[in-house]
Amino acid sequence: MVHDDVPEMNRRSPHLVLVALAILLGALAGGVGGWLLAQDGHDDASVEAGFARDMSSHHAQAVEMGMLAHGRSADAEVRTLGGDIALTQHGQIGIMQTWLRDWDLLPTGEQRPMAWMASHEGHAADGPMPGMASQEELARLRTATGRDFDVLFGQLMLRHHLGGIAMADAALAQSDDEDVRWLAESMKSGQQSELGALTQLLDRKGAKPL
Repeated sequence: MVHDDVPEMNRRSPHLVLVALAILLGALAGGVGGWLLAQDGHDDASVEAGFARDMSSHHAQAVEMGMLAHGRSADAEVRTLGGDIALTQHGQIGIMQTWLRDWDLLPTGEQRPMAWMASHEGHAADGPMPGMASQEELARLRTATGRDFDVLFGQLMLRHHLGGIAMADAALAQSDDEDVRWLAESMKSGQQSELGALTQLLDRKGAKPL
């Protein structure tokens, strides 16, 4: 995972320590924000619990890819974009994990992955989360360099964001929890904005989405 790349990142990006510190502060802020925002609890089978669990896992992959981009890319714009994505989504994970604790729920539950989305647009429970990169794709990203890295990062993250937006839309369609809806709206807005930057990245590199 990301830890294997830390030595190389430190050699190639003197600003990585600052980004890592920012992520830590974001996680702490997310924890406090989640504590302030959490309202009444939700049971293990609720849409809200499923969204918090599955989106946390979805975000974790984006954090890894973002940190790889920040540490490995030779393109300053790609490094900045990757760091921004990692910081934002790490903080949002902190909020969702705090909700689960405040609801007296474990980070993983008895419900099948994606079961909460099964009633939204016919998404199948137990299927892959929308937009997730495969292990083979992640392995390619970890070893790619130069333009090949930048293109693959842009392609994988663009698809990942589209999947995340679909998950946020499902939460908005199914939940009436004001705090969950607020976070889902924030995710959707932020990732839609980043779609533009990712599309521009691919255009600049002469590449197309997957």
